[in-house]
Amino acid sequence: MLYYNRRCEMAGEDMDLKRTIYQELLNWKEEATGKVLEVNGARQVGKTYILDKFARENYKTYIYINMVQSSGKAFLECLNSIQNEWKPGIKREEKPIHKAINLFDDRFEDCKDTIIVIDEIQESPEVFSMIREFARGFEANFIVTGSYLGKTFNKEYFLPAGDIDILNLDTLSFEEFLMAVGKYEIYQDIDLFGAGLHEQYDEIKSWYDIYCQIGGYPAVVKKYIEKKDISACKKETANIIKIFIEESERYFDDILEVNLLEQMLPAVAQSMIKEKKGSSDLIKELSGIVFREDSNRVTKKSINQAIAWLYRSNVIGYCGQVNEGDILNVTPNCRFYFRDLGTCRHFLEIAGASPDTIAGIINENVVYISLKKRVDNMEIAGTTPWYALYKDGELDFFVNSRQDYCNYGIEVKAGRAIGKTANQMLQDGKINYLYLLKGDTYGGVEERKFTVPIYLVDRIQFEKNIKY
Repeated sequence: MLYYNRRCEMAGEDMDLKRTIYQELLNWKEEATGKVLEVNGARQVGKTYILDKFARENYKTYIYINMVQSSGKAFLECLNSIQNEWKPGIKREEKPIHKAINLFDDRFEDCKDTIIVIDEIQESPEVFSMIREFARGFEANFIVTGSYLGKTFNKEYFLPAGDIDILNLDTLSFEEFLMAVGKYEIYQDIDLFGAGLHEQYDEIKSWYDIYCQIGGYPAVVKKYIEKKDISACKKETANIIKIFIEESERYFDDILEVNLLEQMLPAVAQSMIKEKKGSSDLIKELSGIVFREDSNRVTKKSINQAIAWLYRSNVIGYCGQVNEGDILNVTPNCRFYFRDLGTCRHFLEIAGASPDTIAGIINENVVYISLKKRVDNMEIAGTTPWYALYKDGELDFFVNSRQDYCNYGIEVKAGRAIGKTANQMLQDGKINYLYLLKGDTYGGVEERKFTVPIYLVDRIQFEKNIKY
């Protein structure tokens, strides 16, 4: 028996952060689709930890294989040993993968009360190509995951379309952050439009300000809970970014590509700072930020590759552009946003943005992350969130609801300012309703305009029968 203790390969985590994906994992188990579950997410968002917790609490037998650690090497040795047993003229083993798993861990039983988690699966094309067999040839449940699944787009990997279910895990949302600090019940009780105790709004706003400073990486949140030190949290974020860059190096062919990857993240932040209405060619824009026009060291293909890596690694995301308020006229991928607020702030500060500029971009990024989840859940239209251009003006975000098929505008504003373009689009019928998200408000309703504290963005509804 080659049985590897799961705890030996996982650093201990003393603090149990509640994650909403846990319920989604329970739903997946209950639905029993027979497919392999792929859990996506950036490095250090807590994938391994939450899967370990889920597997231990819901299955009789839990087998963990990490393709970059000793268990991965041992599993490949088991597979090779089974394959080497076969010689011409000898009947081939009917279920060689079953036998290899049993050799790896003799507790294995091919039944629904067994789960096998394969972590960092991108490290082995051989194992990745078995996903179809995992889905079709086993009663046991399989979950695969990795921080750098973008590597599997290489031609050596067989992509198992139709045999996988997919869940995404991001850094802690503001709601999950409030769970961690024991303030979620207050957050739930607050009225969306101001009919509540101002003291409660003020308390949640103070926690929102902290969250916007530190972001949602589990290690960073734990650091804050333990030390209440923003600067220590920022150092932790910087360390996570450093490790991500260093780990990415082994997936690139030469040092120029690695250097380019390092330069792309500050360049993304600079593109967010520029006061312009998106870009039809983000690659050209980034090239202009990183290199002089006369530089020929890096090709457009190299920049595309670096950006694709950051996107596939769940570090950045795209935003599309709705032209003249027409959802049939959308230009994809015209803006960048970060998938974590701490990372966003880190690179905005490197880029030299002023505190006011950083605050405005962070607030927009909060809304982007909220809308991205709704896109993924098919609650709103699009493959990414959208903003809109209309009559030479701009609307921060444009939402087409798949619940009531109405169009909603979102403006992220300070004070009493209301975007002229948002009002014009509402007047011209390009949007049916308008949400004004502000940090210094308790909320309010004026006909088809709904003012909501920005820290309640995850609770706003995109349906006609809005309750207030």
